[in-house]
Amino acid sequence: MDSEDYVYNSDSDDYYYCYSDKDYNNEDDKVEEKEEKKMDNIAIGDYDGESRSNKKAKQSYVVLKESDIQQRQENEIAEVSNVLSISKAAATALLLQYKWSVCDVQDEWFADEERVRKKVGLFEKPVFLLPKKLRKVELTCSICYENVRVSMMGWVSCGHPFCHECWEKYLSVAIEDGVGCLTLRCPEPHCNAVVDRDSIGLLAKKEDKERYSQYLLRFYIESNKNYKWCPGADCEYAVEFCEGGDKEYYDVCCHCSNSFCWNCMDDAHRPVDCETVAKWQLKNSSEAENTAWMLVNTKPCPKCGKPIEKNQGCMHMTCRKPCGHEFCWLCLGTWKEHGEMTGGFYVCNTFQKNKVEGKYNEAENIRKRAEKHLEKYTHYYERWAGNESSRKQAVEDFKHVQKDYMGRLSDLRGATEAELKFITEAWLQIIECRRVLKWTYAYGYYLPEDGDKKAKSKRGFFEYLQGEAESNLERLHHCTEKDIHDYLDKKCPDKEFNNFQAKLSGLTTVTRNYFENLVKALENGLEDASSQEACSSQEACSKIKSRTPIKKERTKGKRRH
Repeated sequence: MDSEDYVYNSDSDDYYYCYSDKDYNNEDDKVEEKEEKKMDNIAIGDYDGESRSNKKAKQSYVVLKESDIQQRQENEIAEVSNVLSISKAAATALLLQYKWSVCDVQDEWFADEERVRKKVGLFEKPVFLLPKKLRKVELTCSICYENVRVSMMGWVSCGHPFCHECWEKYLSVAIEDGVGCLTLRCPEPHCNAVVDRDSIGLLAKKEDKERYSQYLLRFYIESNKNYKWCPGADCEYAVEFCEGGDKEYYDVCCHCSNSFCWNCMDDAHRPVDCETVAKWQLKNSSEAENTAWMLVNTKPCPKCGKPIEKNQGCMHMTCRKPCGHEFCWLCLGTWKEHGEMTGGFYVCNTFQKNKVEGKYNEAENIRKRAEKHLEKYTHYYERWAGNESSRKQAVEDFKHVQKDYMGRLSDLRGATEAELKFITEAWLQIIECRRVLKWTYAYGYYLPEDGDKKAKSKRGFFEYLQGEAESNLERLHHCTEKDIHDYLDKKCPDKEFNNFQAKLSGLTTVTRNYFENLVKALENGLEDASSQEACSSQEACSKIKSRTPIKKERTKGKRRH
């Protein structure tokens, strides 16, 4: 069986296609050996079967859960506390003041400690001296003006005492207002003493302490240029983009399965750059496309100027009330001057005569340019949106496969999850490829259509790579979505299921290779379009498919010797 070919039928093609074992199985074995251990903890959008060129991106970031963030935060607080010989609460106040920069805190502190203390509100000695015997002494709270025992009062480094009830209300209102509570000052008028973390722990209510801790955590992430929160709904993970990471690869996949661009915080869009994505998103939300449509499909009423769309075959137009003006759609002249002598209801000789004389050239050119622009935009937008819709549906279908189909296949065939991982790999490849393909249409929209030979060569090379990648993705999607149903309701022979596995694994590998070539070419700016390397790439892509059309009389699954 060194080179046996397995024949299968595709509903979308008129031929049977033969995929050689030596083209697929040998390559699959190598891939599976490398990936087998990595697929155990697989998640949507975060899989080890994706493009090898994306490994740089994976090595450039770290996903942090809340406990990781807290540990890093506490380590930096402890470092400042030890170096400056101050409490951790004071170290926290300093870091909050200097945007959590340990270096800035230390530099400023050693340059002028007194100035820094005054700026932050860290008092070395209290300005209000409390009685030495505190147990039975009563003082007046400056907020509620009640006499309260000192033992039932609280204060910060300045020493101004307030009763616990007033402190709770004061802190609760401040924390309710938001992140400003992190630099809260003493309630005493004109007092600059900071209400530090320890004071919050002693004087605030439990729920307020928890909210304060969350503000502290968020401030830590948002103050560091290398940290960002995942924009996924209800996600509590943060992402650190490591120093020295490859800045060309910004796509990140969070543990919540949300993929996004670390640079622009939009959805993951590799291989398209952030600038192109921004232009495309702006175009999709712009009124310019509506204006272009109106320019192509409507004309202004000659009397009131309102745009009118022609929805019937006759050239006799009547503007809506209160205008009611009747005119000719072609020449915009009043209808009273029209009739059989001007061509009737469907032809206007006046328009044809004026057109020959060049009176409508400029207006017609504008309309033609707008029509061409609108057709181009519609072509790319429909395919961009269509692939996004397919990607979302694939995510839902994959969840259904994991929940239902995998269990049924396991029961019917007695197979383990590891033995069925080729199905998981195929679905994850589909999801990733739909995302990539979606953004290639935004890329293609901005490729110049006219220009020198090199520009035309680039567009041709792009369309070739995109077309090959898309056609193979459709084959993979069809096989994964449709063919699997043949093995869910009855126990088929092992031979047939093994053929299905070989076919699906082969399609997954081939599709991955095509998309790797596409991504690499776009990231290189299609510079290989006019070189011998481009020709070699096309030949290599053709060989990867290794498909041979044979007569349709062959039966499904029959071996060819």
